[in-house]
Amino acid sequence: MTSVGAVARPFIFAWHFLTTIPLSRAHHEPTAPELAASMAWYSTVGLMLGGIMALSDMWLERVFAREVVNIILIVLLVALTRGLHQDGLADTLDGLAGGKTPADRLSIMRDPRIGAIGATGLFLSLILRYAGLMALPQSLRVPVLVCMPALGRCAMVVLAWQVPYARVEGGLPSPFLAHLAWFHVMGSTLVLTMALMIGLGVTATLAILIGSCMVVFAVQAGCRAWFGGITGDTLGATNEIVEILFLLFVPLLLVLS
Repeated sequence: MTSVGAVARPFIFAWHFLTTIPLSRAHHEPTAPELAASMAWYSTVGLMLGGIMALSDMWLERVFAREVVNIILIVLLVALTRGLHQDGLADTLDGLAGGKTPADRLSIMRDPRIGAIGATGLFLSLILRYAGLMALPQSLRVPVLVCMPALGRCAMVVLAWQVPYARVEGGLPSPFLAHLAWFHVMGSTLVLTMALMIGLGVTATLAILIGSCMVVFAVQAGCRAWFGGITGDTLGATNEIVEILFLLFVPLLLVLS
C-alpha cells in the first residue's frame, strides 16, 4: 500500500461511516488498525459537514425566513448522517430509564424500537438544537455551524480513548476501539483546535475545549457506572450532547469574554 493510500483509506472509512455520501467504491474491507486510524479524521469530516451546513445556510437565508432555515439545517444534518447520533441518544436514554443493571440497560439499547423516554429525549434535543440556532447571532453563524459537527465528533474520539467497550460479545465500534491510540486522539483534537481558533479566537477556544472535556469526562464516568463501558449508542449520545451545549453556550461565552 502506498503512503497516499495509507492516508486516504482511513479518511474514506471515516467519511463513509459518518456520512451518507458515497466517496469511493474502491476502498472497502477496512482492517481494525485502519478503522482506529479513521477516528483521527473525525474532526476533519465534521468540518466538511459543517462547511456544507454553513454554505446551505448562506444560500437558504436568501429564500426562506430564519425559522424555516434553521429547521432545514437540522433536517439536512440528520439526513447527511442518517440519524446515527440521534438514534444513539434515544437508545441510551431508553437504556438508562428502563434498566436497573448494566446488563439490563445494554439489552434494552439493543431493541430497535424506541421507548417513550427515548422519543421524548430525542424530541427535546431537536427543540434545543433549534432554539440554539435561533439564538445564534448572525456574526457567529458561519464559525459555529462549521465547528459544531467537528466538536461533536472529536468528543466521540476522546470518549472512546482508554474506555472499555461495554459489550463482551463485541459490536460495531469494537474494531474502531481495538487499536485507538493517543496520536489518533491528538490528530483529531489538533484539527478541531485550529478550526476553533480561526473561527472563534484563542480565549473562546480554550473555554470551549475545557468545557467539552469536562462534559466528556462526566459522560465517561457515567458510561463506566451505568453500562460498564461505552457503546456505539453512548458515543452517538455524546455527540448530540456536546453539539447542543456548544450551540446553547457559545453566544454567552463570547459575550462574557
